[in-house]
Amino acid sequence: MKLYQAFATDLNQLLSSAGAVRITVPGSMPLSVEEIGSSEGGHRLVSLCQYGEQNGDLMRDPDMVFLFHNLADGPAAEPVSYRNDYLGIFQEVYRYDEAGRRTHVLPRLKQDLKEFATTWFATLRDQGFFAATAVREILSP
Repeated sequence: MKLYQAFATDLNQLLSSAGAVRITVPGSMPLSVEEIGSSEGGHRLVSLCQYGEQNGDLMRDPDMVFLFHNLADGPAAEPVSYRNDYLGIFQEVYRYDEAGRRTHVLPRLKQDLKEFATTWFATLRDQGFFAATAVREILSP
């Protein structure tokens, strides 16, 4: 759970109280961080995405959605989906029934997304997205 709490801290730092931001650093694809609503259970959803362009179309490379949980010792953000448009991949950790209740979890995918998010946040940090020199454009307050 500590790792999910670290994800929440990083996402909140990147958003910095905005609803959506685009962050740019020289030599890297821009990073978009956006509040995209809430889950059926009322949990906050945040998208972390880098976009490329192909034939004039924006391509997610990748896009991860994080589901926030409010724990007694602070927020935690669990990666629940992954999308890469270049590879034609869309994966979700949970399956839901018609009423919106969780019916299944894919444990291997859950572990894979946790590992990917760990690596991605480290890479974003190394690339300077968390640095004061990164250019932040607020897209939605």
